[in-house]
Amino acid sequence: MEPMGLVERLGRWSSGRGPLSVLLAARLRALIDEGELPPGSRLPPDRALAAALAVGRTTVVTAYERLAVEGRIVRRQGSGTRVAGTRAAPPRATTEAPTFLHLLEPKDGVILLACAAPDRPPAELVDAYSRAVPSLLDIRDDIGYHPMGLPALREAVADRYRARGVPTDPDQVLITSGGQQALSLLARALIQPGDRVLVEAPTYPGALEVFRGEGAVLRTLPVGFTQVESAALAYVIPTFHNPTGAVLPALPRRRLAENALAAGVQLIDDEALTDLGFPGEETPPPLAAYDSGVITIGSLSKVVWGGLRVGWVRAPASVVTRLARLRAVHDLGGNVPAQLAAVELLPRLDAIKERTAVAREAGHDHLRAELARQLPDWEAPAVRGGQTLWVRLPRGDGSSFAQTALRHGVAVLPGVGLDAGGGSCAYLRLHFLSSPEVLSEAVRRLAAAWRGYSAPTERIGQLPTLAV
Repeated sequence: MEPMGLVERLGRWSSGRGPLSVLLAARLRALIDEGELPPGSRLPPDRALAAALAVGRTTVVTAYERLAVEGRIVRRQGSGTRVAGTRAAPPRATTEAPTFLHLLEPKDGVILLACAAPDRPPAELVDAYSRAVPSLLDIRDDIGYHPMGLPALREAVADRYRARGVPTDPDQVLITSGGQQALSLLARALIQPGDRVLVEAPTYPGALEVFRGEGAVLRTLPVGFTQVESAALAYVIPTFHNPTGAVLPALPRRRLAENALAAGVQLIDDEALTDLGFPGEETPPPLAAYDSGVITIGSLSKVVWGGLRVGWVRAPASVVTRLARLRAVHDLGGNVPAQLAAVELLPRLDAIKERTAVAREAGHDHLRAELARQLPDWEAPAVRGGQTLWVRLPRGDGSSFAQTALRHGVAVLPGVGLDAGGGSCAYLRLHFLSSPEVLSEAVRRLAAAWRGYSAPTERIGQLPTLAV
């Protein structure tokens, strides 16, 4: 593409707050994600684009490097810079972040070990809807738009936090369409282009996407970090961490909350997996137990069913009001019948947790046993809860092997897409929620794929971490 042609598509890319490189990367990212720059498109050389935009070459180089770390473009000496993918070939299935939409839709013959969520609604959910639907007949003088969520559900969520030792009023609760929308709203409300955001490496890829979408500069820290640097916010998963399954002990939790408060960094505690401990595991306190200003995200999608799009944010009332304004613009409010069902479900959530914990632990043990039997060189440490194993390959690259696995009928998530620093290349994330029969067949296919796998000479996705 000629530089001036790209300049026209970029439009008013430099309007906004933040470094020019961040703004340029954000606009290029949007053009790629929206299909305006299709796979295989050649981008202008650094100097040519810099001259066309009347900016320094460093601005373009930094923007390109950021997109390369995200996997959106490929830069190779001698062949230039291209949008990731190949124009001449038909679109192929890919398991690399940032876009993993295909991993959410079942395909005939493909076992999905990538997206971790219950694969069927429990009987309690059906019963909750049966109890909730008749109450629709009692609604009067209510048009059904509740940007903050149904009052009854906000009260029920507040009750749950109070039972965990965290004083919470309903005006500190915003109901969302799942935890992902909660993250999107928070990123929109709290991040300006160029703001630094602290994230664990690895972490939940959906969070990385929304932060990048707002032009954040991501600073990676080890899983379980407690020392906090200057930043707009810090995002952590301290309980049954996604993807490693780690649990942050009580004392480091307190230290993290106190350090964030002292540094003036807004802390976001993603508790979407908190209710997924194995039998006998106690649920740790949320970080808000040590600082009421911590923002907490919760969801019913993991413990109940992904199709129940009900989540929430617990935050200071002023933050909730701000998020509700954004929610009103986005979709006016959530699904009322689903929220009524959630009101019925919350009092019975502990019973659902106890029953599903047994099945999840059995799936965890079965998957590890099958991996040890058929792929003994793979490292798959045990976890105490959650839904996934963080598996290290003895050779090669998770991204290239994921393509081989997909051709053998198994979809897995390579680690590089979960690491904002471009690391974790040797890892895969596998969930253990399927039946023993499905897990055994999945490992059999993975073993067949591994026997036919040729490791690349370079790790795919192992790109330099940007200096921030």
